[in-house]
Amino acid sequence: MCLAIPAKIVTINESLAKVDMMGNERIISIDLVPEVRIGEYVLVHAGFAIGIIDDESAKETEELLLEVANAYEEGE
Repeated sequence: MCLAIPAKIVTINESLAKVDMMGNERIISIDLVPEVRIGEYVLVHAGFAIGIIDDESAKETEELLLEVANAYEEGE
């Protein structure tokens, strides 16, 4: 199973971008989505942006991931 995490593009430098991934900054490759712009959300898997998503989908996915993490911490 693969998991992609939503991340907001903060800066772009050629084929690399700094992203905010749920409060954590990372550098990722945007080679697969070269049309992405600062402020947009992408799905990130294994250090690569694999697709652009809208703000609503990104926030909904973040909420679901937090629910899963909280359930895991509570031992559910």
